[in-house]
Amino acid sequence: MTADIATRRSPLDGWTSRFTELAPAVRLAERPFLAQLTLRLTDTSRAAAVSRVLGVELPETPCTFSSGTGPHGPVEVAWLGPDEYLVLAQPGLQRTLESALREAIGDTHGAVVDVSAQRTTLTLSGPRARDLLAHGCAIDLHPSASPIGTCVQTLLAQAGIILLVRDADAGEFVVLVRASFATYLAAWLVDAGMEYREYREQPV
Repeated sequence: MTADIATRRSPLDGWTSRFTELAPAVRLAERPFLAQLTLRLTDTSRAAAVSRVLGVELPETPCTFSSGTGPHGPVEVAWLGPDEYLVLAQPGLQRTLESALREAIGDTHGAVVDVSAQRTTLTLSGPRARDLLAHGCAIDLHPSASPIGTCVQTLLAQAGIILLVRDADAGEFVVLVRASFATYLAAWLVDAGMEYREYREQPV
């Protein structure tokens, strides 16, 4: 049974003050307890039914994600493979979404697995967020190479992550990392971002 969110501790509980030290160059925060569901869809004829449940189309292009607001609130769907997707939604919705998605795909056309406990989520934004990620990630995050909607499975400081590009020009990113690697990655990000602590945004 899923524990009440109010009584749970996130993988990065206690890190907020350390993350704040990187601002304004990098705005780093944890978004804990997001509902995360792995969706396998072996019959594409069920895609429309799945989209109605989520309120967003499934991404068709490899290494992209789609986002929108549906019956269950804001949702992001990341392409992980030819018939595999990761559904991200607000905390506490995993059971509701899992049940609705199972009904949409039927018993023989795919599978839905609640993986909410596997990973936590970090958001990075700010004028130096892309530079910080470049210290430990081989993916070219320039907007011309990784535009809005890009989703990649890669390594950041040797930790496996899923990286979403929410706004390429503004430098807004989402990093999903396994809970067991969360403190390691948080420590790396804080250490690698120390050089930007004296950064001051230029007046408009």
